[in-house]
Amino acid sequence: MKYDFDKIVDRSNNHSAKYDERKKKFGTDDVIPLWIADMDFRTCQSVIDALTARAQEGIWGYTARPDSYFEAIRGWQKRRNNWDIDPKLMSFSLGVVQTISACVKLFTPEGGSVLIQTPVYSEFYDMTEAWNRKVLENQFIEKDGQWTVDWADFEAKLQQADLFVLCNPHNPLGIVWTPEELRRMAELCMKYHVPMLSDEIHSDLIFHGRHHTPVASLSPEIANYVITGISGTKTFNLAGLQASTVVFPNAHMKAVFDRFWMNMDIHRNNAFSLTAMEAAFTGGEEWLEQLLPYISANFDFVVDYCEKHIPRIRTYAPDATYLMWLDCRALGMSNEELHDFMIQKAKLGLNDGCSFGRSLSGYMRLNAACPRSVLEQAMRQLEAAVNSL
Repeated sequence: MKYDFDKIVDRSNNHSAKYDERKKKFGTDDVIPLWIADMDFRTCQSVIDALTARAQEGIWGYTARPDSYFEAIRGWQKRRNNWDIDPKLMSFSLGVVQTISACVKLFTPEGGSVLIQTPVYSEFYDMTEAWNRKVLENQFIEKDGQWTVDWADFEAKLQQADLFVLCNPHNPLGIVWTPEELRRMAELCMKYHVPMLSDEIHSDLIFHGRHHTPVASLSPEIANYVITGISGTKTFNLAGLQASTVVFPNAHMKAVFDRFWMNMDIHRNNAFSLTAMEAAFTGGEEWLEQLLPYISANFDFVVDYCEKHIPRIRTYAPDATYLMWLDCRALGMSNEELHDFMIQKAKLGLNDGCSFGRSLSGYMRLNAACPRSVLEQAMRQLEAAVNSL
């Protein structure tokens, strides 16, 4: 089947947060929304067909989860990432962010510390501080647009941490960590007896010949230290259905996690998330293989446009995610001024870079998962706004 990612889908009347929360987020509806991390593309036909059939049944009561559900996820990870997961260590979760929150509460002491690498998406801060834990920041080192780990600082901070939360691959920088980098992080966690939680929600959105490595696939010894959060919601644009999977290093941690959610009677998929996830992981590869080059070409368009027409804004094509990191420091604005400039002058709804790292200044994040014509209009508006300064 040939998919048309150039088609404009009107999302303004389907209660889409990306569109219908513009006024709440930006103070106006008059911005092109390129912020929250979902896509403006219809999902794969296998999911649409499965959900249509499920909807037509007309009864959506309490939903049992068949063995085929986790088997579909196992099969996908085996095919795509050569990771063979033990199904006895897999749990359902509403989302990867909810997984992070629960693991911070359950696997760190009251008043403990959680190590994160910044800039990183703001929920890493939020889910730590929600449970009265301290955030330890291992800040990446930036040089000429390249971001790398400060290893000395990482090891020093790790000695103070009760949990390390890794973004693999990285949002917003689009880094695909190499097996060597992941092994080095994991071995340091083992050295200081710090469990690792690897957020791998963007692991299917990989470009430029790079390959995703699940941390838990590196070795049995490393797997014993790693909790992994995975989902098809970013891959197949299904975030509104709220479903993810957690892979635990041992049965005890899984039991603790499952009991936490059972105590709130949250342990089932809803009827539609169960259907969608299984359909996506068994029938969605054709769609994904067409999506990836389209997004990659969108990256190239934005990079080329900025180089030729807006050289004061620097960016690069990320190796993962569909999110681009814009370096706007040459505009000479404070974070507040840059926020207002993007909304009022460029009429773009972007994410403020300072929300990804509290000491950052002069960055924005742009979601490139939209039809090319939308990006073209956004870039023209941004060019005109910068030229008006």
